[in-house]
Amino acid sequence: MIGLEEFLAEGRSWLASVADVRTTRAWGEGSDSVAIFENWTAEQERAETDRIRAYEQAKFDAGFGAITWSPEYGGRDLPVAYLLAFRRLEGEFDVPRRTEMFPVTQQLIAPTIAQWGTEEQRATYVRAMLRTNVIACQLFSETEAGSDLAAVRTKATRLDDGRWLLDGHKVWTSGARVADYGVAVTRTDATAAKHAGLTVFLVPMDAEGVTVRPIRQMTGGTSFNEVYLDGVVLDDALRLGPEGQGWKVALTVLASERLDSGSLGLENADQAVELARNLGRPLDALERDQVADLITRSYVQRVTGMRVAAAVVSGQDPGPEASVGKLLATDTMARTSEVVRALLGAELSANSERWGTWAWTEHVLGAPGYRIAGGTDEIQHNIIAERVLGLPREPRP
Repeated sequence: MIGLEEFLAEGRSWLASVADVRTTRAWGEGSDSVAIFENWTAEQERAETDRIRAYEQAKFDAGFGAITWSPEYGGRDLPVAYLLAFRRLEGEFDVPRRTEMFPVTQQLIAPTIAQWGTEEQRATYVRAMLRTNVIACQLFSETEAGSDLAAVRTKATRLDDGRWLLDGHKVWTSGARVADYGVAVTRTDATAAKHAGLTVFLVPMDAEGVTVRPIRQMTGGTSFNEVYLDGVVLDDALRLGPEGQGWKVALTVLASERLDSGSLGLENADQAVELARNLGRPLDALERDQVADLITRSYVQRVTGMRVAAAVVSGQDPGPEASVGKLLATDTMARTSEVVRALLGAELSANSERWGTWAWTEHVLGAPGYRIAGGTDEIQHNIIAERVLGLPREPRP
């Protein structure tokens, strides 16, 4: 096995051949965007997706896109420590920042297919997703089945010829406009217990009967979409996992999603601290206290992220710590908004055209969304209460 230092030297050489070294920007230089969710048109989303995909494909071909995977899938079969080290190294270079679609495809969906897919599905999709030849979105949430995923109403009915007929409505789907496939949780047995009657399918997003409608957010953007499945007919070869085992398949996806959420919001928290340093006036005692609190809490979030990473590197399941990381991330976002509101006052809601001020409106309006995305705060609290503190479940009436 290649040594870590040699691996990093190899990675640094490749990164230097495709990107410039990231330099520390002076305050007032470059973009001041601190948006939580992208605010693109459909054309802009497609163009950015293509730009990121080109980089991810080059990275895969150079041997850095599937570091921990087996050679069967184009990987190098190296320990997770190598992946984490390369990610830190990658942060030193000006490479495209991955939008949500890419972690969903490479870190959530591809591993789920590798675990639950048939031999044909693994051969068809896993390598293609790791290289981003194929990208995927999650068709999980519904209007009455967000955190309670097992309450989905989208139906999949087996036809006489063995194919499936899907009818339903999914919501809050990121990247649906550019995805090739959607991973859909459906109800296939209405008579079974809630968690037992589910089945997962790989839905081609260009299939007849699939309609994507953007959802206008209060930031003005349309990062999310509604997806309507009206009489979508799928071959049984697109079923992912055994019939009726969809809950277990979905949990595989959700576990990875929460594991990857612990670093959310930290970059913008750092930007808020820089705002305090460059405000152009001295801070009062309350403002200084708020900024210090934000710095302290962001360090706690970073330490928790390190603990999760250490557990993964050692081959352990970080379990509830991933939920703690998610809670800390949403708390950091909320406190970042509080600090910015205190520092900017009216300048937050009136465009003064001063760099680093008006841009914060998109953060303040977008940050509350992450209390829902990736498992609500309430769900994370329940996981911690039951699995860490050992508290009993409240009996249902």
